[in-house]
Amino acid sequence: MSEPKRNAPRPHGPGRGMMPTEKAKDFKGSFKKLISYLSPFKFKILIVVIFAALSTVFTIVGPKILAKATDELTAGLMRIITGAAEGIDFGYIAKVLLFLVGLYALSALFSYIQGFTMSGVSAKVSYNMRRAIMEKIDRLPVSYFHKTSQGDVLSRITNDVDTLSQSLNQSITQLITSVCSIIGVLIMMLSISWQLTLVALCIVPISLLLVGRIVKSSQKYFVGQQEYLGAVNGHVEEMYGGHVVVKAFNGEARSMEKFECENEKLYNAGWKSEFLSGLMQPIMGFVGNLGYVVVCILGASMAAGGSMTIGGIQAFIQYLRSFTQPITQMASISSQVQRTMAAAERIFNFLDEPEIVEKTPKYTVENSNIRGDIRFDHVCFGYEDTDETVIHDFSADVKAGQKIAIVGPTGAGKTTMVKLLMRFHDLKSGRIYLDGKDITEFARGDLRKEFGMVLQDTWLYSGTIMENIRYGRLDATDEEVIQAAKAAQVDHFVRTLPDGYNTILNEEATNVSQGQKQLLTIARAILSDSRIMILDEATSSVDTRTELSIQTAMDNLMRGRTSFIIAHRLSTIRNADLILCMKDGDIVEQGTHEELLAKNGFYANLYNSQFEHAEESA
Repeated sequence: MSEPKRNAPRPHGPGRGMMPTEKAKDFKGSFKKLISYLSPFKFKILIVVIFAALSTVFTIVGPKILAKATDELTAGLMRIITGAAEGIDFGYIAKVLLFLVGLYALSALFSYIQGFTMSGVSAKVSYNMRRAIMEKIDRLPVSYFHKTSQGDVLSRITNDVDTLSQSLNQSITQLITSVCSIIGVLIMMLSISWQLTLVALCIVPISLLLVGRIVKSSQKYFVGQQEYLGAVNGHVEEMYGGHVVVKAFNGEARSMEKFECENEKLYNAGWKSEFLSGLMQPIMGFVGNLGYVVVCILGASMAAGGSMTIGGIQAFIQYLRSFTQPITQMASISSQVQRTMAAAERIFNFLDEPEIVEKTPKYTVENSNIRGDIRFDHVCFGYEDTDETVIHDFSADVKAGQKIAIVGPTGAGKTTMVKLLMRFHDLKSGRIYLDGKDITEFARGDLRKEFGMVLQDTWLYSGTIMENIRYGRLDATDEEVIQAAKAAQVDHFVRTLPDGYNTILNEEATNVSQGQKQLLTIARAILSDSRIMILDEATSSVDTRTELSIQTAMDNLMRGRTSFIIAHRLSTIRNADLILCMKDGDIVEQGTHEELLAKNGFYANLYNSQFEHAEESA
């Protein structure tokens, strides 16, 4: 059964139905899940916290120590002016400065250690997440990929994980240092002048109010940015994968129109989020400068009155700068946290998607001595996302070793039947039995070991021809691979290539013809040596002469094996043991080629119409 609408990725134009997310649906839940990913590294994170705090503390103490050198320099100058015997004590100043250099060096060392440790943690977390996503893909039902574009899934495993990794590497360290800086600087400021400290603290509520307004306004744009990035990636991936079809139907303009639509949404969400987050630095700088001016005026008056030294003023001004800087950093971190949680939510939403429910298998293929008897017992099926029933009441009895042909018009349910046989989908009602055992009593992966499949849509990956054929059975020797290639009539073609079986196929396997790709997939199925073979239009992409050769090889291959052949060219299945004629999800006729022609019914009309068209074409 051809299913272009159901298998094709969803469009990404205005009709896609995706609206910008106002805010994270479950911010706290995503945060808790992120913490669970970090829990295995709690010891390393503790090291990061300790060393980041120590590095910050050593840096904070610096201005207070420098104030001693400043005070000594000021006192020495005053002594020189007043004509005292003693001048500037450069020895004391040198000791202070050397101690300060050592302190800053130690701070830099601790900063390096915590940075190195945190980089390792963030890299390991991103590694674990990518592995979890890949494992999740293997556990998702086929129906999920019917409704989700490939680009969106790829965006989660690349862009979203990268965003999360970078944020962990930067934000956690900055958050620790910022908190330590605020606390440490506040203590040092109080030790110098509690009056000036109160003035400086007036900056905090103003800063928090402004930051809160910006964060609230920008959150929806950060979430929307991640969503639209996935949509743009999805569209680009689809258009790149089908660029030949796009060019053949002059679809470049329509493709660009859809891309511009999605890219415009991404642009709008992107610049708004970046603009709003970018406002934090200048706003915080402006507020900090106001506080700086006030402190300078009050500090000067206090120094003139003798209640504060010049070194104290210099140290306090430095601390004031250090006080506003971590607040500004925390404002920037809040923007990064929003981006992080938007990415984390998309990742965890994907990881929380319903998986294939696997019950404990009652049987194993290894212990069942599979012969290949298959019985369809009143099978009824419809796709999960629709109420439409595709297969209404399908029943058939197939004996081991029989060659079963399934024919019928497009949309009759032919391909759907073999997908149900391999448990790509679960039935609405009815049963399918393998050697008298319900196939739901086998583990899916175990069951599929007994199936070899050749599809109309060929799939080859970037690698050598030898590797692509060996994909059917990974433990096969080179000689077994070559024997399978000979049986599929592909050995001669491969040996004409400069590198033979070591020829590397590119990503889309466009360096071989469509017919040659089909032959390679047939060789892969032959190598698998499965008990049950499924051939879905397996020879549709080869010429008539090659098809006859393949048919002979297939007849030898399928002898003693149960085989299901889906074919539109009815001349290729005349020697089938049983032909099932399907229409609208039901079997309308079944029998051998001669029996069905004698009935002069549905099959006879299909068969004769093909030859009538062939004669008209001739």
